[in-house]
Amino acid sequence: MTDCGDTGRTALIVIDMLNTYEHEDAEVLVLSVREALAGIGALLERARRARAPVVYVNDNFGRWRSHHGEILEAALAGRYCDLVEPIAPDEDALFVVKARHSVFYETPLAYLLGQLGVQRVVLCGQVTEQCVLYSALDAHIRHLDVVVALDAVAHIDAGLAEAALGMMERNMAAELRPSGEITFTGAPSN
Repeated sequence: MTDCGDTGRTALIVIDMLNTYEHEDAEVLVLSVREALAGIGALLERARRARAPVVYVNDNFGRWRSHHGEILEAALAGRYCDLVEPIAPDEDALFVVKARHSVFYETPLAYLLGQLGVQRVVLCGQVTEQCVLYSALDAHIRHLDVVVALDAVAHIDAGLAEAALGMMERNMAAELRPSGEITFTGAPSN
C-alpha cells in the first residue's frame, strides 16, 4: 500500500447512508446500521476537521429527477430518520448520485476525486457485501488506495460481509481498520 501522506489527499466516501429503509431486508440492515453509526460519525468529524473531502454517494431510489436535497429530505422524513440525522451532510459535503452498486459506475466520482487530488479513499456506509465491495473493487482498478472502516460499514448478511471484507483485503489490497485508526490528509498545502 502506498503512503499517500505526501502524494495525495484522502477522501471519505459515505455510501448510501441517506436511506428511507423502505426495501427488502431493511429490518435486518437497520440493526447493523445502528452499530455502524458511531464509527461513521467519528470518521465524518475527523475528515471535516482535517479539511479532507467528504463525498456522499447515494442511490437515487429510481427517482431520476431527484437531487441530493430531496434524497436527504426523504430520508429525514422516513421511519428511520434517527439513522440519518447524526450523519447528514454538512454544507461542505460533496454529493454524487448513483443508480447501481458501485459508487463509480457511470458517475462522475473518479473525475471528481482526480480534480481534488485524491489518491486514497476511506469507504464507510452500506451494504458491506454489496455496494461497499463493488466500490472497493472499482477504486482498486482505478489505482486508488482503499481503506474500509470496519466499524463504520453495515451489512445484511454477516457471513457474506465477512467474506466481502476478506476479498477486499486480499484481492483489492484494501486496508481494513477501525475508524479510530484512520487518519485523513486534507487540503493540499500551497
